[in-house]
Amino acid sequence: MQFVNEFSERQSQLFMLISTFLVRYQPPELQAPTDDDVAEAATALGRTLETAARGVIYDHRPASLPAERLVAALKPVLAEAGRGAGAAFERDAAIVLRRLADAVAETRATDQQNRRAFLDLLRRVIATPDSEPHGEPKPPPLIVP
Repeated sequence: MQFVNEFSERQSQLFMLISTFLVRYQPPELQAPTDDDVAEAATALGRTLETAARGVIYDHRPASLPAERLVAALKPVLAEAGRGAGAAFERDAAIVLRRLADAVAETRATDQQNRRAFLDLLRRVIATPDSEPHGEPKPPPLIVP
């Protein structure tokens, strides 16, 4: 939660939208993205939105193919969320994406062996029916004293 500590309400909603998207994301060729792909995609898309907020149209592209696919899948989600909001939305989305890339780096630093540490953390925090196998939600764990 430290990653969203200073977010506005809209930025918090965007962070949850992007996080939920990442939990539900199904890559087109069954090659699961790594944390590095998420950070690279967030950085590239954040830079694209920052330049767009300044009135310059320039598409920053990530270097890896999985990150490029992630950007291509995330762009329509953000476009729909920010329809009609203009440059203010683009600035907020850029801030959220930068913070997301920072969150990936911090999470990876705590578990360097796991290439999906941040994505695993999101899956634990954001429990959605779509994130469980076969669409069946897991029952909550029962704690007996």
